[in-house]
Amino acid sequence: MSALALSVLLSLVSAVAYASGAILQERVAATTPARPYAPLHHGVWWAAVALNGLGATLHVVALAYGPLSLVQPLGALTIVFALPMAALFVGRKAGRTAWRGALMAAVGLAGLLALTAGTDSHSLDGGERLILAAATFGGVGLLFLAAQLVGRPAVRSMLLAGAAGVAFGIASVFTKTVAVDWTSDRPTVQVPSLLVIAVLAAGGLLLSQASYRGAGLAAPLAAVTVVNPVVAAAVGLTLFGEQFRYGVPGTVLALGSGVLAAGGLILLTTERLGASRHSGEAESSPEAAPHADRSPEDAGPPFGMPSDAGAARAQVGEGVDVGAVARPRTHLEVEMRSGAVTGGS
Repeated sequence: MSALALSVLLSLVSAVAYASGAILQERVAATTPARPYAPLHHGVWWAAVALNGLGATLHVVALAYGPLSLVQPLGALTIVFALPMAALFVGRKAGRTAWRGALMAAVGLAGLLALTAGTDSHSLDGGERLILAAATFGGVGLLFLAAQLVGRPAVRSMLLAGAAGVAFGIASVFTKTVAVDWTSDRPTVQVPSLLVIAVLAAGGLLLSQASYRGAGLAAPLAAVTVVNPVVAAAVGLTLFGEQFRYGVPGTVLALGSGVLAAGGLILLTTERLGASRHSGEAESSPEAAPHADRSPEDAGPPFGMPSDAGAARAQVGEGVDVGAVARPRTHLEVEMRSGAVTGGS
């Protein structure tokens, strides 16, 4: 097998691992709403963490065997793989709108990354690392606070997923910087950057877990998958001297791909908002709760009470003996009533 084919295979397996981890995270979020960030007691969550770690490892290995322009766009297939896998394994079927949004996000992201041309390896100096770390923590913190102030679960989830994507993307930037500057004789110099990587990676994992709470699978996963490499690419363009391929036409195509990816995220968000609204209307409608607005008289007899007791209550105002209607009549009562009726006529 050639190095290029191995790189493609590893990238595809990495995307499947990421998709599997996201599906498990969404399932954990649906079953443990009281622990939105770190359900440490849940074994399935740790399986999701392991799958995400496997996906990251395979992605790094794929980069060692293949070009960045090929490996990065293949990572966008995570969204495409996740939807049929969720329908097959956990019964979470996605509608047409979700599929359109996911495909738009994946195609836009793949086009954007394919048009980003890398240059020679560059690093950040101490001041640049400090500024980038401060700006990242500030931006992630603002997105987190905004998510706490939003009432709609779909919007809150997208904000949390965006914060997770930013954390993951900048963690990748610091990882690249550490890899370029690493020397065996002075490993302690990289300790601050390694701490930043650890905090961002852990924070991104917790934020992505919370983003699946009440928002389904497609929208948060698409947001994390798109924002992560876009943020890393933006830093590469501004700080590492990277550029788009093919000059001005490539730049125009890259901007168009970015718009397409953003449109996919917007479509997924609005689809989730519409689903939440329809769900709320169904829960509050009379058809969904047929006995919610009925009086005790309309609701029928209590469990164990004879059905003609309701008729007895309805005839109290007409002077009918409620007890006689509600209980079975004896043979003597029937004869007495029959005689009374005959004598009265």
